Amino acid sequence: MLHVALFEPEIPPNTGNIARLCAATQTVLHVVGVTGFRMDDRTLRRSGLDYWEHVKLHRHIDIEALYQLLPDSRFWYLTTRTERPYTDAGFQIGDCLIFGPETRGLPSDLLAENSGQCLTIPMSNPEVRSLNLATSVGIVLYEAIRQIGVTH
Repeated sequence: MLHVALFEPEIPPNTGNIARLCAATQTVLHVVGVTGFRMDDRTLRRSGLDYWEHVKLHRHIDIEALYQLLPDSRFWYLTTRTERPYTDAGFQIGDCLIFGPETRGLPSDLLAENSGQCLTIPMSNPEVRSLNLATSVGIVLYEAIRQIGVTH
């Protein structure tokens, strides 16, 4: 089992698409902190299609609540502000992949506190600042699944 955590997501369709991805892969989805939308938002629900009943969803008031729920998990922080590619991580069952809000990414202090666990998705075009959040989650989640050999 793997976990995906969205820290303060802002765009409902991204969260809906990620929820569908988590349902398809039997990955637990955690939504942390204040969102830029209501969890019953129509756009969010539409993006997740009719798969919401298959999503293992947890809401957390803050990152500490996530840590408390998953005391045995390793946390990986995805950011454009590191050089270590996600393919260098040795993912394990129980790992939690943490992604930041679409417009600003994870907070600098959180990244600094966890610098050894920060990963990035390399991009060859320096003019592109970042990838879409749902795309990023898909890339890293499927690499983790590939590495640990989980078939759902």
